[in-house]
Amino acid sequence: MKKILVLNGPNINMLGIREKGIYGSQSYDDLCGMIQKEAKELGVDVKIRQSNSEGELVDIIQGCYGKVDGIIMNPGAYTHYSVAILDALKSVSIPTVEVHISNIHQREEFRHHCVTTAGCTGQICGLGLEGYLLALRFLAAK
Repeated sequence: MKKILVLNGPNINMLGIREKGIYGSQSYDDLCGMIQKEAKELGVDVKIRQSNSEGELVDIIQGCYGKVDGIIMNPGAYTHYSVAILDALKSVSIPTVEVHISNIHQREEFRHHCVTTAGCTGQICGLGLEGYLLALRFLAAK
């Protein structure tokens, strides 16, 4: 059975509370439930983690080495400046799909540049919470 980690960065735990016009009204628990349901249907073992701390995200990524077959990651704001997360992703060489709920390329200019994406297999953005499910399907089939 494939093992996939879903790793969420800062403020993703505030879904349904923060900026509903951008991120929607579904909660973080709703997102986790959707992912777990899809994983069960796909026959994939999925773990979901979230941290607001850059260092903890790096530690979690490094801890995946040799233990997971894929990572789905929403680095949140760290997407735009975290070389530490980029280096962690590159060091473990695990297929990773970066997911963003909103279309970051249609938002503020600073969000158009993605540092962490260079360590990923691909990026899904602007498809809402469904982006996580698409990433899960992709990694399950890979």
